[in-house]
Amino acid sequence: MVKQPQTQETIDVCTTVDPGICGFPITIRARKADARTVWVEISATGCEQIEKLAQQFDQISMQELFAPLTRNKVYVAAQRCGCHSSCIIPAAILKTAEAAMEMALPKQVRIRFETCDKTEK
Repeated sequence: MVKQPQTQETIDVCTTVDPGICGFPITIRARKADARTVWVEISATGCEQIEKLAQQFDQISMQELFAPLTRNKVYVAAQRCGCHSSCIIPAAILKTAEAAMEMALPKQVRIRFETCDKTEK
């Protein structure tokens, strides 16, 4: 009996991003399209810039995923759409795509603001 190769089911990787004070949380869904490409869907909730960004692309290739920031498809589109330079959404898109491409495990990412210690240094 010949053992059939297992087919790997494509799993969607979804992230919810609360970008902070702007109050426009989004959901990002990514799915591996093939060995070198992921489909990306961005569900924006009210931010004009992210709404524009969501329309700029629906796929990210492995080469685009690892391009330097100044030539990265997502960051270039974010700049063109008027995203603030500290907007966390472009990084979240890339992290979600990276996890969908199985180049990284989906692990929580967090930026937490805290009160600074007032002792002098």
